[in-house]
Amino acid sequence: MTTDARVWAPSAERVALHRVRGSETARIGMAPDGEWWVVTDALEHGDRYGFLIDGVEHPLPDPRSRRLPDGVHGLSALDDAGAFAWSDAGWTGRQLAGSVLYELHIGTYSPEGTFDGAIARLDHLVDLGVDTIELLPVNGFNGTHNWGYDGVAWYAVHELYGGPEGYRRLVDACHVRGLAVVQDVVYNHLGPSGNYLPRFGPYLLQASANTWGDSVNVGHPEVRRYVLDNLAMWFDDFHVDGLRLDAVHALVDDAENHILQAMAEETDARSAHLRRPLTLIAESDLNDPELILPREAGGYGLHAQWSDDHHHAIHTAVTGEANGYYADFASEGALSKTSAGGFFHDGSYSSFREREHGHPVPSEVPTWRLITYAQNHDQIGNRAAGDRLSQSLTEDQLAVTAVLNLTSPFTPMLFMGEEWGASTPWPFFTSHPEPELGRATAEGRLAEFVKMGWDESVVPDPQDPATFASARLRWDELEDGVHARLLQLHRDLIALRRAIPELTDPRFAHTSAASSGPAPDRPPRVFRMDRGAGVVDDEDGLVSVCVAFDEPATVEIGEGSGTAARVLLATSPEARLERHDRAETSLLSLPAWSAAVMRLR
Repeated sequence: MTTDARVWAPSAERVALHRVRGSETARIGMAPDGEWWVVTDALEHGDRYGFLIDGVEHPLPDPRSRRLPDGVHGLSALDDAGAFAWSDAGWTGRQLAGSVLYELHIGTYSPEGTFDGAIARLDHLVDLGVDTIELLPVNGFNGTHNWGYDGVAWYAVHELYGGPEGYRRLVDACHVRGLAVVQDVVYNHLGPSGNYLPRFGPYLLQASANTWGDSVNVGHPEVRRYVLDNLAMWFDDFHVDGLRLDAVHALVDDAENHILQAMAEETDARSAHLRRPLTLIAESDLNDPELILPREAGGYGLHAQWSDDHHHAIHTAVTGEANGYYADFASEGALSKTSAGGFFHDGSYSSFREREHGHPVPSEVPTWRLITYAQNHDQIGNRAAGDRLSQSLTEDQLAVTAVLNLTSPFTPMLFMGEEWGASTPWPFFTSHPEPELGRATAEGRLAEFVKMGWDESVVPDPQDPATFASARLRWDELEDGVHARLLQLHRDLIALRRAIPELTDPRFAHTSAASSGPAPDRPPRVFRMDRGAGVVDDEDGLVSVCVAFDEPATVEIGEGSGTAARVLLATSPEARLERHDRAETSLLSLPAWSAAVMRLR
């Protein structure tokens, strides 16, 4: 079976197809078709191919290449998406509301560092109780290992992970087990090695750079289509259930129909056709609910966004760190504000940004539209040493962190290994084959942290293979001591979240939170969050989450008429709930660094 070769090259005067078939190499002139160049029936499976532009002798890989068997600098190959024997015909999808997410990196999740290696560990996730895995980027990048955010081949799946066929095996295996798959995609920039797009056309805006390089020219109709077709590819050819859109604040688009809205429209159209929920999740630094408001309410219609503010509030409360962007969150009320309102910076002054920042989340927005977490790849990997909370906190502190994360009104996410307090770090790592690029990456990262006051000896070299090796999870520690206890706690919390409707109630009005501490500008010592319709109606159900941080605490618990409060889960055997002398009131006594979840009525 043959197929046409097509490429968009609007400024080229001539384009030829470079094709390798077995031992034969051919160069075939392509005919212009508007801004595209075409040659019919030119390719078949097994061919390697590239394009020669304006007589340049070195063939360039296809910008829409579905396979790059020899890496991002090599020739392209075809991928027959229809040849895979899917077994997920009965899969009806998984809505984000009520779900628990699990973020993982293919290269470090399993000893093999492949899609098949991840498949072998899926039953662990089913037993844990998560609903959806969120994969860090897997598209083509130069080198053997990488976080994934240096990708340059958006349509290709990294070969060393298992290529497109391995990816399909993973998604299929997830669906068979009832797990949905969200894929992290990067549309805001391209990596530093192997990006040949500018040789073909105006894919980038050199006059509009972001933190990682030139912005993507999403205002151009063909580049816009390039993005939207890639989005559709994940749903159509790989059966994924959602996409996480990296750093959407770096997308520059002045069009009336913003590229994010176009993505949401494209996704909803495919969801209607496939008859299952498809989800778009934005990572955004804007604290702007416009992203997740429905289009009929004037928003873009994305389905959810990450909320770093809630992470910062949890992190500061349990660690006491107050440097950099954590400074504003080292306050008595930060955790209660994010728990009940979503954003901390909702128009308030941000000392880190030195300006007012953010907008409030309307109370009508369902809380599940915010993805929250106690740890994620950024919040671990962008620390100087890539250290997890488990490398500095006690078991009791980690247990409190788990309760705060998994009982929130939002959609909670775990980072791989967090559920057992993995001892392994997750530092920033790269494998740039170009010595000068590798050296620049390592030196730049070291200089950044030294400038912030870190001892350079604790900053690992991202190019050192040992740095990558250190990030691999140690699966042999799951059943040992503290790791086993933390794993069981996470299982219990997720099971409780599923069993208790108040914990997945998505109405902001049905969550209230309060905290107290030694001073308004210090982290809290006691935190209480009430969940359920009982927040606004004394006759309805109410579940309360209480936390004591660095000191023991006693919390007075009011009860409903004729109902005795009871503890559903406690992180310490020393937690005590005792009836108070006054009617319908109990006292909850918590030791330092402990938490309890209680049903009040």
